[in-house]
Amino acid sequence: MTDRPWLAAYPQGVPADIDPSHYPSLVALMDEAFTQYADRIAYSFMGKDVTYAQTDSLSSAFAAYLQGLGLVKGDRVAIMMPNVPQYPVTVAAVLRAGFVVVNVNPLYTPRELEHQLKDSGAKAIVIIENFASTLEHCIAHTPIKHVVLCAMGDQLGLLKGTLVNYVVRNVKKLVPAYNLPGAVRFNDAVAQGARGSFKKPDIKPDDIALLQYTGGTTGVSKGAVLLHRNVIANVLQSEAWNDPVMKKVPAGEQPTSICALPLYHIFAFTVNMMLSMRTGGKTILIPNPRDLPAVLKELSKHTFHSFPAVNTLFNGLANHPDFNTVNWKNLKVSVGGGMAVQGAVAKLWLEKTGCPICEGYGLSETSPSATCNPVTAKEFTGTIGVPLPSTHLKLLDDEGREVTTLGQAGEIAIKGPQVMAGYWQRPDETAKVMTEDGYFKSGDIGVMDERGYFKIVDRKKDMVLVSGFNVYPNEVEEVVANCPGVLECAVVGVPDEKSGEAVKLVIVKKSPDLTEADVREFCRHELTGYKQPKVIEFRTELPKTPVGKILRRELRDKK
Repeated sequence: MTDRPWLAAYPQGVPADIDPSHYPSLVALMDEAFTQYADRIAYSFMGKDVTYAQTDSLSSAFAAYLQGLGLVKGDRVAIMMPNVPQYPVTVAAVLRAGFVVVNVNPLYTPRELEHQLKDSGAKAIVIIENFASTLEHCIAHTPIKHVVLCAMGDQLGLLKGTLVNYVVRNVKKLVPAYNLPGAVRFNDAVAQGARGSFKKPDIKPDDIALLQYTGGTTGVSKGAVLLHRNVIANVLQSEAWNDPVMKKVPAGEQPTSICALPLYHIFAFTVNMMLSMRTGGKTILIPNPRDLPAVLKELSKHTFHSFPAVNTLFNGLANHPDFNTVNWKNLKVSVGGGMAVQGAVAKLWLEKTGCPICEGYGLSETSPSATCNPVTAKEFTGTIGVPLPSTHLKLLDDEGREVTTLGQAGEIAIKGPQVMAGYWQRPDETAKVMTEDGYFKSGDIGVMDERGYFKIVDRKKDMVLVSGFNVYPNEVEEVVANCPGVLECAVVGVPDEKSGEAVKLVIVKKSPDLTEADVREFCRHELTGYKQPKVIEFRTELPKTPVGKILRRELRDKK
């Protein structure tokens, strides 16, 4: 489809296309921010502000330290932390040094962490001490040679930092015992790097910026290869998209965004951290979004304009008794992504804040934003909106041909400068999702209306979407199959009021003594929280095709 019917829906001033070659690399984008906004606050965390100039000097010292380890351009460095100031500093350091960021979910089990470190070939990891014991359990089986340990209070100054670390370690007991010989403390690494010299590598648009891991249809987590130009494009697309409302931020007031989504998730990585860098914005880092009273207490201290979140967070906050302790009047844009936004939640949010939720859509493979509702919309549309500038969408039938009848469903395929280069070292998997003409096949089934708005109606893959995180049934099934007493099992997604979908596990027992508690305990050791089954059901047999393939759809229908 050559014409783009959705351009008519663009708010005034939003361009049809952006220029992804505006910066040669994300490093150039960051360098510009460090110079232009040196005195501005870049991050606010637990009452402590970090300026752009401080982020510049910390990251440049840490980059020198990493280079001093003997790592070479293109080497992968894993980052395993919640939203603490060391995260953006480490990202800046890794990219400035010419290395590749590997974002890791800090709640991973040793099995999940081992897979990602081996698959990415990461030689170094920067990890918060709270999860160091997870690394200890698998580090011997990975290529990791260097470990840098962070603590919650590293960047809070001597007095407050010492106090915070004491509480985290000894009062809340959030740091299980670990033994990682040779690990270096973050502050020591920065101090060492400050005495060394940082050599600027030549970074090009087609160099890899990050490996963003996503589940696979085979159940194996794969790294989406995002180039510098992919993420730059998505930052510029997001900026252009938000501009109609963000330009209403009063002169002299720093654009401020709430970062309650984890930075290891591509949505927060691009739309919070990198977009704020581009606009000279301030980012309020929320380390634990599940602690709603703490989130609201932090928000009550700030004036803020942008709030990207998932449906579950919007819902939890809007229904919390402390909601009105926060001044929501300055909020200009609430972007809903990661999972479907529910109409009832959108309605309540609009009533309570006066700022509608603009639902967007994207994937790790698209850096992530591909579509969004116009930020000038006054009401919730129930659609995923229209393609962003420079982005083309089409719908494909099962044979891969474009669906031309309006309102007819097809697989959403996306083309644009934000689409990944492929899956890390998996040409076979890349070939399955990329078309000859450069479109990425999303696995989601959608329809388009006459205005160019898209709506998701189904999913081609068996993936389960839990609060914005992908859960692949094959991975959970493979794990549970190793649980003593399980003969066979199957996993499906079932609707869930809080998380959109939840994991349902159906088991046929080999041993009559197997209990639900046994299965839950086994899963807790092997699977991170969002992948663990919410519903467990025992049956005498699983529905199958004549060939023996499990009919997941039947398990879904018989909830």
